[in-house]
Amino acid sequence: MNITTAFPYETTREDVYIPLPDGTRLYARIWRPLTDEPVPALLEYLPHRLSDWTAPRDWQRHPWYAGHGYASVRVDVRGHGNSEGLPGDAYGAQGLGDGAAVVHWLAQQEWCSGRVGMFGISWGGSIALRIAALAPEPLKAIVAVCAADDRHGDDAHVADGSLLAVDTPARAATPLAFVCRPPDPAHAGDDWKQMWLERLESVEPRVHTRASRRNRDADGTPGGTAEGHGAIKAPVLAVGGWHDPYRDTVLRLVEHLDPGQVRGIIGPWSHQYPDQGLPPGPAIGFLQETLRWWDQHLKGKETGVMREPLLRSWISGPYPPATVYETLPGRWVGDASWPSENVTPVAYALQGGERIVASPQQTGLDAGRFVPLGDDADLPPDQRDEDAKSVSFEFPVADAPIEILGRPRVKLRIRMDVPHGQAVARLCDVAPDGASTLITRGALDLTARHGSDRADDWTPGETRTVVFDLDGVGHAFTPGHRIRIAVSSAYWPWIWPRAESAGFTLDADGSFVELPVRRHTEDPAITFGEPEQSAPLGVAHPVTLEEPRPERLVVRDVGRGEWRLEAAPCHGGTRVHPDGLECTEEALETYTIQQDDPLSARTRSDWRIRLHRPEAAWDVSVESRSEITADEHDFIASDEVVCKDGEEIVFHRTWEKRIPRTTG
Repeated sequence: MNITTAFPYETTREDVYIPLPDGTRLYARIWRPLTDEPVPALLEYLPHRLSDWTAPRDWQRHPWYAGHGYASVRVDVRGHGNSEGLPGDAYGAQGLGDGAAVVHWLAQQEWCSGRVGMFGISWGGSIALRIAALAPEPLKAIVAVCAADDRHGDDAHVADGSLLAVDTPARAATPLAFVCRPPDPAHAGDDWKQMWLERLESVEPRVHTRASRRNRDADGTPGGTAEGHGAIKAPVLAVGGWHDPYRDTVLRLVEHLDPGQVRGIIGPWSHQYPDQGLPPGPAIGFLQETLRWWDQHLKGKETGVMREPLLRSWISGPYPPATVYETLPGRWVGDASWPSENVTPVAYALQGGERIVASPQQTGLDAGRFVPLGDDADLPPDQRDEDAKSVSFEFPVADAPIEILGRPRVKLRIRMDVPHGQAVARLCDVAPDGASTLITRGALDLTARHGSDRADDWTPGETRTVVFDLDGVGHAFTPGHRIRIAVSSAYWPWIWPRAESAGFTLDADGSFVELPVRRHTEDPAITFGEPEQSAPLGVAHPVTLEEPRPERLVVRDVGRGEWRLEAAPCHGGTRVHPDGLECTEEALETYTIQQDDPLSARTRSDWRIRLHRPEAAWDVSVESRSEITADEHDFIASDEVVCKDGEEIVFHRTWEKRIPRTTG
């Protein structure tokens, strides 16, 4: 990592409140170059807190952009951080309308040229896509990293009709804890507590709407689904990683947007900015790459960025199974169109007659983390245990490597004797020593076989053919290895099991896997600079003597036939900011199931956050809990939050809700 301290421009920074049309003010931090010439503005608009939670990341890139001639702006959405108003759905009509209003406000400032770009990762990238679909006139370009373009089908709660158990309680407890954090009196002033109490009265666990949402209803969010691509007019640089759950967004955008307005990059990364240097690498000079994008579309400079291939992808070479990789082997390739003329679908027949697929309910414990962040236990370990709980088919790689790029597809001929079930397919690279590396996977709720917006029960005893895609991947299988497709009827804790999850009979002779085989090309012109960032904020991490909790721990109760996965999504501990603010976070997710009882599935997520300014005697804490179980007809959600100012409990609320099981 190159830390840059000398820039073309000297910079200044100020915190301001941006007024919205209804009088609400949003808290913003603006880095600007010191120049008399108006410059374009870059906006990162998030429900996370710019004064603490994203501050270390903000310091890596906003000052860098300012030093290269842009006003770089970080804004907290309504009801979050130090912004006024009550929290709501950041993807909803009000949240998106607020974002568009901020775009217009920036364009009208005397220091702005009138041209605005938006960028962000994860939530920030997804919001940027949705605001771009509103087409505010000053918005001329966006960069979306690890973003979801399909809220109903690709936003961490549903996979091809199946409700995801993994991250579902965390995506209730985490936002609940996050939204309940108070404004910081160092920035919001003496009214912070009144703002906090008003905010707390409006909170609602997100799981109440997420678990019940299945249909692609008109929810007032233009661009909120993949069908909204046509509304996006601003040029889009879409970026993802093969180990990120949202990488298919890049493939959809380069396929559906005008080639004159989009470029895509997919690297070997997890859910991270590509310059952060977190596993797996290699990292790239991402800020320099985006500067080319901004200069082209916001300053009118010819940077050559639109002469790059439509899609630049990393094709990984073979690698042994592991839960973390510093760097993966592979190379960059470029495709001028998508679907690419270099890619040909090749079908591999499964064969072998009828096979019974009846996986134990704990199948999937070695799936890895749903949203990997570069931690030591994020990625799937050796898949041999999972393969043994599945029905597998293999294809040897003989004389030449087989490279694939895109989304594999499976067609399965299935007979099922119950109305509901799931089919899961995993594609693995099996080395000569038998080690099995998970390459990609896909799943289908069999009642969603006609579309994820429908629920059609299976007629018991009937045989049908179902087709579904696996997640996108770029990978090279080498001679001596074997391509393995493993089919299971369970995948916990990623997917909630149904009451009748007894499995199915697979007619292998009527089934196949279709691989997107890419002809080998040499692409030496595809290169990226070394990672570069501005000077870090200087957050300290005090040393603790406490034994760290394992990132992922699997516990088996042999007598009860019960399996428990404990996941610590963050390492906990305290961060001390240069202004004296101490931020402490602790979290634990627990997933429990009995191997022969699908209705025993249970999830729980606990969060604890403490914000402390010792010199100001400010000490607040938020604790949240979310538990979810299910019976044959309903999900049962239980949520709780406790907020304290010092030792005083200022807010305590619990929610209990039964949610009709129309999905998964």
